[in-house]
Amino acid sequence: MSHPPPRIVEPTEELTITSNDEVVIVRQKVRAAAIELGFSLIDQTKVVTAASELARNTLVHAGGGHARIEILDRGGRRGLRLVFGDNGPGIADLNLALTDGWSSGGGLGLGLSGSRRLVDEFELDSEPGRGTVVTVTKWTR
Repeated sequence: MSHPPPRIVEPTEELTITSNDEVVIVRQKVRAAAIELGFSLIDQTKVVTAASELARNTLVHAGGGHARIEILDRGGRRGLRLVFGDNGPGIADLNLALTDGWSSGGGLGLGLSGSRRLVDEFELDSEPGRGTVVTVTKWTR
């Protein structure tokens, strides 16, 4: 069953990620949006955790980037779409990067794969030398 494309129903918020303080701001803004949409506490925690991991990846692996927060509607169902982008080195092997436990930066290797499990929709677009864009969406239940 195909769904109509979601439409953005509230102004998009663009945030820069150039420091740990800005990673915290991304978390706070995502939590506020999840609360506004009426996400359960469990779903709030999932989407905020995914946002935190992706924002931190942007900072650690690319030296910074940006996050965009979008409130969506698709046939009366509301959702939260988060887009993280950077102009960093990119990811050479997307399958490897999505493997649990694999890390290029000495971390636990759960950032991308863990984030993918916490959301309803996950897209990863990256090429070496071109940077990375990760788009995740969580829908209300």
